[in-house]
Amino acid sequence: MRALVGLWCWRHNPLCRKSDLAEAWVAFAAVLLMAVAAPLAGFAIGSLSRDALLQSAREQHKARHEIAATVVKKVSRPPVDPDPETSSARDKHSRVLADWTAPDGTTHSGTVFADLRSPDPGDRFALWTDEHGQVVGRPLDDVTASTHAALAGFGTAVAVIGLVEGTRRLVVWRLIARRYDRWDQAWDKAGPDWGRTGTGS
Repeated sequence: MRALVGLWCWRHNPLCRKSDLAEAWVAFAAVLLMAVAAPLAGFAIGSLSRDALLQSAREQHKARHEIAATVVKKVSRPPVDPDPETSSARDKHSRVLADWTAPDGTTHSGTVFADLRSPDPGDRFALWTDEHGQVVGRPLDDVTASTHAALAGFGTAVAVIGLVEGTRRLVVWRLIARRYDRWDQAWDKAGPDWGRTGTGS
């Protein structure tokens, strides 16, 4: 912002160097890109992600079916899981041997996780399977798809802002390095005569 103010105030100042104007214009372009390009990129990626995720959710809902399974018996828990996130998720479910009938009419039996605190033989619970009875995960819902898309759009906008700011800093660094080089060259020319009579000191 300081560079933008300088661009306006110093544009006709004889002390204003070309590098000052260049730095100010770089800052102006960076602010413009952050204010316009970043939100547009985030919106575009978010919209594309949302469409793709919603399409995937619709396909999953067509291919996956929620059926009712019957508990045969409770199965002992596996060894303690050292991962707290995984173990906390499993603590909310019970591991059971269950029977179920697939949408195509075939019967199946196997060990699955049931959303039951204390399962007893004969208890029924919801289970997601494909058309042939193979156990699958719950299909993606619209809310989750929209949330993931929003996060993708936000991440894209942040990435664009970071890229623009990084590019601005790199360009400014190059401008400053060039300025120092010119100072060194000017000092090398003036240095041997510095302070001598008649040299303009």
